[in-house]
Amino acid sequence: MSESESAGPHIYSVGEVLAGLRALLEERIGRVWVVGELSNLHRARSGHLYFTLKDDSGQLRAALFRSAARRLAFEPEDGLEVLVYGDLSVYEPRGDLQLIVRQLEPRGLGALQLAFEQLRARLEAEGLFDPDRKRPLPARPSRIGVVTSPTGAAIRDVLEVTGRRYPAASILIAATRVQGVGAEDEIVEAIDSLSAQPDIDLILLVRGGGSLEDLQAFNSEVVARAIVRSMVPLVSGVGHEVDVTIADLAADARAATPSVAAEMAVPDAADLRRHLARDWRRLLLALRGVYERSAQSFERERDALQMLAPSARLAVQRARLGAAIHALVRVGAAPAERGRARLAELAGRLDSLSPLGVLDRGYALVRRARDGAIPRTVDQLERGEQLSIRLAEAQLEAVVESIAALPRPEKPL
Repeated sequence: MSESESAGPHIYSVGEVLAGLRALLEERIGRVWVVGELSNLHRARSGHLYFTLKDDSGQLRAALFRSAARRLAFEPEDGLEVLVYGDLSVYEPRGDLQLIVRQLEPRGLGALQLAFEQLRARLEAEGLFDPDRKRPLPARPSRIGVVTSPTGAAIRDVLEVTGRRYPAASILIAATRVQGVGAEDEIVEAIDSLSAQPDIDLILLVRGGGSLEDLQAFNSEVVARAIVRSMVPLVSGVGHEVDVTIADLAADARAATPSVAAEMAVPDAADLRRHLARDWRRLLLALRGVYERSAQSFERERDALQMLAPSARLAVQRARLGAAIHALVRVGAAPAERGRARLAELAGRLDSLSPLGVLDRGYALVRRARDGAIPRTVDQLERGEQLSIRLAEAQLEAVVESIAALPRPEKPL
């Protein structure tokens, strides 16, 4: 008997068999695409999805872990036909053949449209498409980031339009794939990278037209959330005018095409020159008006200052004083004239009563020399009495030689 026969067959444990099968599957088959219908769908509290993938000839257990499940663009449900990409392996605790799902997509145009409507409704309910959340675009961006394929027609359109309309803006291209497996992750990374740069004023997310399958990267939840969390405004110009993607709905502004997105992003230099010329004319007119109003105000202030100057105030006071003096003289002259007239009248009366006036009419004033008395009757004089006689223009000394009484004239009745 040979040594090999005496040793007997090699005996494997269950775990060794299952581990060997798993290693064989992972080494020889690896990742595969599988199409089938979803059934027995279960979402665990951990966020993992477990389901059975089946068709008419068999079924295969599958698991979609939380990190991949969060990137789904649709809500899986039983009976939906899907296309699955994942690793074929063995779940050793139960000995089940299973598929570790890396990517899950609805199968066919109707399923893709369903996925789009499901995601749209869910994100809209969260407020990601709310117009109040969206930000205005900068009027004159100096640096623009563009997320797109570096070889597609979209980037050529953007460069042509921005170079013609507003060459002052610089363009930074964040090159990504715009379709295929993993394209959405590259788009998210590009948006996050551009948003983190402090000198980026605006982001353009653009690509040319295509089928619904071609635009799937722009209908993903991760791209929509990257757009919403961007620190700078973002314009989405994906596909043709009739194409509407989740990225369009989440963006701050939606353009029908990449060329329109570039037009929205930058102003037209020709319009700016026209506006500048118009504003310059308005400025000149405004400055002229300000100058004229200032000149008028200066003249008014100058006249007011001249009126308030000490010399002007002194001249006014001097004129007022002259007028007051003239009025005072005029007012005071009338009583003086009346006083002079009254004085002349009284002087005339006084002259008529003055003895000197009587003397001027030829009378004389006789006084006794011995006592200065004026004798009026004969018994007041004696013969030989010395008299002093005053004439109008002479003084006489006389002696009484004779005295004779004269009859008194009769007083009228």
